Amino acid sequence: MSIDVDPSASQTDLPAGSPAQAADQTGAQPPLAVPATAALNASNAEAAVPAELTNISERDLHFMGLAQAAADEARAAGEVPVGAVLVRGDEVIATGFNHPISGHDPSAHAEMAALRAAAQKLGNYRLPGCELYVTLEPCLMCAGAIMHARIARVVFGARDPKTGACGSVVDAFANPQLNHHTTVTGGVLEDECGDALSSFFADRRRAARERHAAAGRDGEPGASETL
Repeated sequence: MSIDVDPSASQTDLPAGSPAQAADQTGAQPPLAVPATAALNASNAEAAVPAELTNISERDLHFMGLAQAAADEARAAGEVPVGAVLVRGDEVIATGFNHPISGHDPSAHAEMAALRAAAQKLGNYRLPGCELYVTLEPCLMCAGAIMHARIARVVFGARDPKTGACGSVVDAFANPQLNHHTTVTGGVLEDECGDALSSFFADRRRAARERHAAAGRDGEPGASETL
């Protein structure tokens, strides 16, 4: 996944590095039901709703909600808010959130944290039959780790137009030459996941402007006498 989230950023483009700003990430519409009218034929229905969104279930929404909660932990820690949950069946095996800054670790993306925790818990670096839910489209690094872990399915929320490796920039999972093929479903709670990233970066920009304005006032001639 990417950790610079500034619709152009990725999980590591914070003031000192942070993820792709998911607010303006894609403008993709949330899952919509296709109206059942006589005038709407099967081909029109398929065009109205992207194929990947027709596979979204209440289960997907539930686990993506848990990934959002993990992303909130990242935000509370001052990191770009990206969260991940790894599940097997209906059991949550591990969660993780983005923390490359506090961890001094460029690989500490939410997906990587969840994969490491799950591997430790299960005592196996292979995680067959498991699914990974993450609030931001995985980057190439995370896509590689997901394939090495033999994850069966990846479900992501907001798309990352700068470093997304599930189709936004490259599609690492579509290469037929790979010896493992992971199913990918994108756009689950896309607007909500994107809004969380957008508001994070908006708050950072506002804080930066306020600091800049304060520094300017403090530097004005005679400012010290008027305080």
